[in-house]
Amino acid sequence: MSSIWSATQSPEAKFRIGQVVRHRLFPFRGVIFDVDAEFSNTDEWWQSIPEQSRPRKDQPFYHVFAENESSHYVAYVSQQNLLEDETGDPVMHPDIPDYFEEVDDGIYVLHETYKN
Repeated sequence: MSSIWSATQSPEAKFRIGQVVRHRLFPFRGVIFDVDAEFSNTDEWWQSIPEQSRPRKDQPFYHVFAENESSHYVAYVSQQNLLEDETGDPVMHPDIPDYFEEVDDGIYVLHETYKN
């Protein structure tokens, strides 16, 4: 995992750390806790995605504390596959309290330890 940084450091990043997002195609939502300016996972991971839905590598990728109806997990999602979640509902992922202190106007606020 890359180090945590502010999305304002990359003019291309549409979403920011602490923002609640949902996947464009799959039924999950979550909180962004890290951002890679471009793809930095393994080629095996990338190749495992069906070619017709495989995202471009030259865009931001987000580490997300994700949840769906039945589980919690960490997702690695391309910017093209994320949308802002406008439900206002909290995300109940069990790792959120380790990274975030509170919610301020719908954005999860990082613990001081993780702020640059």
